[in-house]
Amino acid sequence: MRTETREPAYGTHVAAIEPYSIEHIPRWERHGRTGHLFLLWFAANLTIADYALGFLPIAALGLPLGTTVVMLALGNLLGAALVGACAAMGIRAGYPQMFVGRRSFGRVGGYLPAALNWVSTVGWFTVNTILGAFALQIIWRSLPFAAAAGILVLAQTLIAVYGHNLIHVFEWSMAVVLGVLFAVATGVAASHWGTVTAYRPASHAVSSAAIVLAASFSYVMSWSPYASDYSRYLPERSSLSRAAVLTFLGSGIASFWLEVLGAVVAILALGKAEANSIAALDQVMGGFGAWAVVGVVLGACAANALNLYSNTMSARVLDLKARRWALAMAGGVVGFALAVLGHKDFLLRYQDFLLFLDYWITPWLAVVLVDFYVFRRQRPEGFSRAEGLNGRGLGSYLIGVGASVPFMYGHYFHGPIGVRLEGVDISYLVGFAVAAAAYLVAGRRAEARS
Repeated sequence: MRTETREPAYGTHVAAIEPYSIEHIPRWERHGRTGHLFLLWFAANLTIADYALGFLPIAALGLPLGTTVVMLALGNLLGAALVGACAAMGIRAGYPQMFVGRRSFGRVGGYLPAALNWVSTVGWFTVNTILGAFALQIIWRSLPFAAAAGILVLAQTLIAVYGHNLIHVFEWSMAVVLGVLFAVATGVAASHWGTVTAYRPASHAVSSAAIVLAASFSYVMSWSPYASDYSRYLPERSSLSRAAVLTFLGSGIASFWLEVLGAVVAILALGKAEANSIAALDQVMGGFGAWAVVGVVLGACAANALNLYSNTMSARVLDLKARRWALAMAGGVVGFALAVLGHKDFLLRYQDFLLFLDYWITPWLAVVLVDFYVFRRQRPEGFSRAEGLNGRGLGSYLIGVGASVPFMYGHYFHGPIGVRLEGVDISYLVGFAVAAAAYLVAGRRAEARS
């Protein structure tokens, strides 16, 4: 058993494997500034997934550009606000996000969201690896898919193995590199503004606009179960509000930017030979195409470093006894295998599955946020000494999930109210509101009894 001292065992070392996983980060190991959160979340959202999310409303749904931009903006505002609120928790708690959830769910009750988050993180890791490998093949056309995916997984896994400090340094550098690359790509796209303004959409359907809003919100919001993983090392006196705002700005600005770029590229690519979003970017960018695709590859690595690292946090909250670096390697192997097996026929279905999986997040978020911010249960020992099963938290969560089911409208399931609303999916909002209300009532009653 490791003996803690007041001398930092890890500190600010970058070329050292992080010794902590879900343990509480003591004050003598705390370091960094809240401004670093902006850079980390900015880089992590300059990714192919955001770009593709903006590409699809034009290419697949035929929506007007104005409607697309408004829906993307609303989705990012709501989703990034939740990510910011979760990031602030890590400062006060000193624990990763899934461990923080133990306070309101209990140690055993927390296994359910931790398991779902493990599946979600390895799933997003797989999707980003597939898209990044496709991009790498455009640059290196003779490279087999398995080799391209293997190169990316090896690099991403190495970053996750070293852990927190290397991830932050890598994301800070990617914020600059990707920011420059996508700024130039935006300038190239803007030079064709005449073509963009001449675009005439095929669809004005409210249901299509709702799909864009739900997808945009879902993508950004899905970072919430990770957020404290990257703020728990900050000094305990750091401002929670500043951390929340900077995380909100970093994730929201980057995600919205790349989504709008994707929408503009989709318009410029209409009628051209390439329908694939990555190939369309290469084609539309002309001489800058290869560099834009390099940005896609690096963006996939920036997102996946976080996906894989947080995958290990979820595994440890499940009380798996393996070391964090070993869990990172295992997650990388699983993601590589899924990418090789699923890249030909199942990519779109797999993305649909991941969006459907995100239905679990908003009710979980509601319970955790009410516990932390309304009931003010923020002391570190409250998370480490959580009871085995907190029936109030788990029950409220299940009530929220159950209430959202009739409102769901996905490719695999159509709830009755979702059908009546002609595909306008508001299940995220319903699940969040019902779970929050249920936990608030249950908590007030428990306080009254005690």
